[in-house]
Amino acid sequence: MTADTPDLSELAGLARRIAEALERIAPPAPAPFDPTAADAFVWKPDGGRLAPVAKVNRVALALLHGIDRVRDTLMDNTRRFADGLPANNALLWGARGMGKSSLVKAVHAEVNAAAGPGTGRAPLKLVEIHREDIESLPDLMNLVRPDAHRFLVFCDDLSFDADDTSYKALKAVLEGGVEGRPENVLFYATSNRRHLMPRDMVDNERATAINPGEAVEEKVSLSDRFGLWLGFHKCSQDEYLAMVFGYCDALGLPGVDRDAVRREALEWATTRGARSGRTAWQYIQDLAGRMGHRLG
Repeated sequence: MTADTPDLSELAGLARRIAEALERIAPPAPAPFDPTAADAFVWKPDGGRLAPVAKVNRVALALLHGIDRVRDTLMDNTRRFADGLPANNALLWGARGMGKSSLVKAVHAEVNAAAGPGTGRAPLKLVEIHREDIESLPDLMNLVRPDAHRFLVFCDDLSFDADDTSYKALKAVLEGGVEGRPENVLFYATSNRRHLMPRDMVDNERATAINPGEAVEEKVSLSDRFGLWLGFHKCSQDEYLAMVFGYCDALGLPGVDRDAVRREALEWATTRGARSGRTAWQYIQDLAGRMGHRLG
């Protein structure tokens, strides 16, 4: 060994310092998943973790008007799942602002109101997964599969565009994979599209594919993985006004002139070119602000 050659002790010290430096800059290991931390979570695929949500942004089920049939159907399906009975994945599709995502969150709260100690039913866990994270669904399934709780996985505004292949991960999780959907998981999605694909995308597949039938089937069959299809349609004027006055009564707006509210609410909807639950709620927020009345 020459004078310029480091001895083994120097090399060991150098290796130890490198290892310590790497440990300092490495991200901490994710904490073990604690399903009792909350009743609602948001999936964070980068860290492979579920972030608890202390307070869910939702409205009471009683405030959702004009969707009685789909409300009752989704409620029955969710209750069966929470009770450990067979239930279907659900696709809530249709007009914007008619309460699709609000209904999912409200039904979750209503079902959990009947859960807890002494009821024989553990709280149902709501997990939101963002549209751009759909490809990580298998990782989410692996995280919750061994847990004793039941999970309602929810994706809002789900749709797919041309050249987007992430829908295949969703198809596999819903039914098609070897493992399939875990028994303790149900998947709900909302979309403005019944088939989750734009019509021109399906038409293009039909026109350009070598086997048009198979190409279209590959895209459209995604919706078939949802056993429950619930359609939301534009509301009538009477249904829109029922939403407005339902909010007025539930929120206790003082001294409301119902004739004036009716005129203003209709004008509000006209200026926006739409009658919907979202439009009704936006008008109520404006009215409450003008009256100096705090909401919530």
